[in-house]
Amino acid sequence: MITLSQSPTDPAFVQNPYAFYDNARSQSRLVFWQDYGMPVALSHALVTMLFKDRRFGREVPPELAPDIPPHLEPFYAVEAHSMLELEPPRHKRLRSLVLRAFTSRAISDLRPGIETLCHDLIDDFPAEPFDLLNTYCTQVPVITIARLLGVPDDMAPQFLRWSHAMVAMYMASRTRAHEDAAAQAATEFTAFLTDYINTRRKTPGDDLITRLIEAEEAGEKLSTPELITTCILLLNAGHEATVHSLGNGVKTLLEQNIDRSWLMPDKIDGTVEEILRYDPPLHMFTRYAYEDIEVSGHTFHRGDQVALLLGAANRDPGMWEDPNRFNPGRPVITNTSFGGGLHFCVGAPLARLEMQVALPILFDRCPNLKLTASPGFANTFHFHGLTALTVTA
Repeated sequence: MITLSQSPTDPAFVQNPYAFYDNARSQSRLVFWQDYGMPVALSHALVTMLFKDRRFGREVPPELAPDIPPHLEPFYAVEAHSMLELEPPRHKRLRSLVLRAFTSRAISDLRPGIETLCHDLIDDFPAEPFDLLNTYCTQVPVITIARLLGVPDDMAPQFLRWSHAMVAMYMASRTRAHEDAAAQAATEFTAFLTDYINTRRKTPGDDLITRLIEAEEAGEKLSTPELITTCILLLNAGHEATVHSLGNGVKTLLEQNIDRSWLMPDKIDGTVEEILRYDPPLHMFTRYAYEDIEVSGHTFHRGDQVALLLGAANRDPGMWEDPNRFNPGRPVITNTSFGGGLHFCVGAPLARLEMQVALPILFDRCPNLKLTASPGFANTFHFHGLTALTVTA
């Protein structure tokens, strides 16, 4: 297998990982990334196959599970119940229960509230240059998730602090300080949700937490630890992906001076899909081999990891013509930004809805929206999002 070296924290890579992806993919659809110590899949076909092949999965084989350092026990106590990290039968049970509460009807019912939220946020835009990432792109998904869960809007800033601390555990640049902050955030988030879930058990509301409490599958319900982890997962995964997708999308639309007609009702769905393909918010998703298996000439043994490079798969010239060009008019082909197989993102419909609502309203209300500084990407791989998006409206 071809071995390549590329630091995921190198500034040039952080700003443009696609050059490395293109070079690696041109050599093979499966290469060994020395810096991560594992093979990585680069082509759309291989990434899609590995998402769906049940001989691979997210959950570490039990005999290979590492010891949890004491300072990280609070964080991994939450992760232990995350359907993102589990395989059947637990994954199937958890996902089925969540989908009973997180219905397409419940998501579509959020549209009027998201529209109002977008207008309210824009009403408060300052006259001088400001950071759209914090002022708009972050607020839309985090307040929407808070309202969906049924917690007050004024909890959104605290949710953000907890979420940022916990998702930092997945960054290539993670340090011991990040780990301590993640453990503290997990402890505080768990305490808050424990109290809030107990309140909702006594006083049900018209919200997702109540529906999760009431959801039942074959006589089984979610336990309190499962409820807590599910709420944290929906917030962390849900808002992080949409923040980056909105920010990256606005950046692309402004930098490339894309005609605003691509945000009209008959075209916005395709534009959102192209934004997700062209500059996705998450670039890597790892899986474990559950048996000896040969893929692309390489033999994986039980417990071996493989990284699926979503950002590379989405720019595969074998699937898209001129893939490094942003083209909202291209035919929609399913991209890998929301994963695939059993672990296809349950929040994908909500993320799409938020983008389909937030982008047209922003550009309609702010026809003179302009960048006042060149946006840069944060050193947070395997996430791919901006540090700031400074604009005038």
